[in-house]
Amino acid sequence: MAKYIIKRILQSILVLFGVSVIVFLIMRVFSADPAPVVLGEHATEESMKAWRDSNGLSDPILVQYLNFLGGALTGNLGTSYYTHTAVTQEIMSRFPATIELALVAIILASLVGIVLGVVSAVHKGTAIDGVSTVFALLGVSMPIYWSGILLIILFAGIWHVLPSGGRVDPLLQPVGGSGLYIIDTLFSGDFEALGNVMQHIILPALALSLYSMAIITRMTRSSMLDTLNEDYVRTARAKGLKEGKVTRHHALRNAMLPVTTVIGLQLGSLLGGAMLTETVFAWPGIGKYTVDCILKSDFPVVQGVVLLIGVIFVIINLVVDIIYAYLDPRIKYSKEEG
Repeated sequence: MAKYIIKRILQSILVLFGVSVIVFLIMRVFSADPAPVVLGEHATEESMKAWRDSNGLSDPILVQYLNFLGGALTGNLGTSYYTHTAVTQEIMSRFPATIELALVAIILASLVGIVLGVVSAVHKGTAIDGVSTVFALLGVSMPIYWSGILLIILFAGIWHVLPSGGRVDPLLQPVGGSGLYIIDTLFSGDFEALGNVMQHIILPALALSLYSMAIITRMTRSSMLDTLNEDYVRTARAKGLKEGKVTRHHALRNAMLPVTTVIGLQLGSLLGGAMLTETVFAWPGIGKYTVDCILKSDFPVVQGVVLLIGVIFVIINLVVDIIYAYLDPRIKYSKEEG
């Protein structure tokens, strides 16, 4: 087990190194010169050259990458071209909003997806199974920005029951240092603000969770179908146990192993894929901020955000692999035999 963990950690380090190289090359080599965008169309050639020199863009590519990598290893991701504020500070001020949205979305996706997957597997071949299959196909097929706009039109434009964007009403700004509004309002006892925060997060969380919900539904159904045909499940039925108990205590517990892996990976995807959702719903997280910085060619911010998302995704993947190996003895045995 220890050898497996060390091996996975070393692999993760190599992946992060590859991510840093790709991010740097895309932003510095394959992108347009940011000087005219930052300084404006009336900037002179001399002023643009001076700006490039002051921001290290005139150095050789290898020197620029080594400076970027050295700063990233020490937590220094550079300075924004526009606000002249440290990129780390800019990201950390907005990251709690993205974390909160992703956590609510993955909780919603997991609860609905597991229930639909179990019901679909238990009632295989019935109308319920067909409806679940259609829902999963729609969830995978619909782009986030399209489903988000439909939700806004329906719930905010036609029914007027939920806000169309933002994170909270300005007059109900939560008091707290975590940046997670749900937690801050709970601990402060401000239930009026809590209700307002929950109203604002429903639509973006639902739009963001639809794809993951569909994936979890299909994985749960597939895993449950395999488990329901195992010998120990048939033995439990032969002993006279009720079908509900057989499903919950025997089939579902073992079927959750691959589902747990999918949920972990989907959480990492939600953190990185929240850009479109945050843009559609004007959610003040790092996704919307990154889109704004891409349009302004604010390279240090974009590099920092993409690298942070890559680190989070790799860490989540590593943790899920270790948990999976710990929960499933067959993996540990196969690793030891190998």
